[in-house]
Amino acid sequence: MRANYRLQRLFLEADLGAHAEIEADKNQFHYLAHVLRAEEGLELLAFNGRDGEWLMRVTFPTRKKITLVAVEQTRPQPARPDLHYLFAPLKTGRMDYMVQKAVEMGAGIIQPVMTRHVQGKPAKSERLEANIIEAAEQCGVLSVPELREPQRLEDILDAWPADRHLIFCDEGAESQNPIDALRAVEAEKLALIVGPEGGFSEEERALLRGLSFVTAIPLGPRILRADTAAVAALAVIQATIGDWR
Repeated sequence: MRANYRLQRLFLEADLGAHAEIEADKNQFHYLAHVLRAEEGLELLAFNGRDGEWLMRVTFPTRKKITLVAVEQTRPQPARPDLHYLFAPLKTGRMDYMVQKAVEMGAGIIQPVMTRHVQGKPAKSERLEANIIEAAEQCGVLSVPELREPQRLEDILDAWPADRHLIFCDEGAESQNPIDALRAVEAEKLALIVGPEGGFSEEERALLRGLSFVTAIPLGPRILRADTAAVAALAVIQATIGDWR
């Protein structure tokens, strides 16, 4: 069932269900009353990543209180996408963009990875969570991706699950076309890792290329910024072996 983009969407932490009545917190009150200028009876869509999407009606029990009343479920809760997205932190503004695009492109797990040439610092989890939720609100996503804590590349690879295949963007790949390499991947469970602006070190490239569960792909003849590479790689994976097939 397609999302309804005519109505405003709001992420709520509270449980959603028939006859639920949820009091807006301070931030939600400000957003509804002063940004949307909501009036009594306004309808919007709410989700929490667990209970599907619900049509909610705005009520004002008092001048300083807003309650959202569940009317009906509009979409059931889908399973979380199984694509894992791993990335080396970037500078704040571009990292915000990259995380938002990962949500839009179907990532189910978002994992910051510390590599040798990382230029950005790990962003506060609250900021990344806010970007994840904002993207989900704007794009009709119901299964909010899980944000994991930053880890060193070597530690992640040491504990890598045997049933998940890892694709990494290798600017040193000999070819320019990623399609053939991707079509050779037979695993159903996938992950993508995109390196920092300076790329992976030679030691990291050698480590990744030496692992049986890793496939290296190029992204064409042009040099891409890390955030652009992330969107390009996610798109080609989804189109070739992902959920766009």
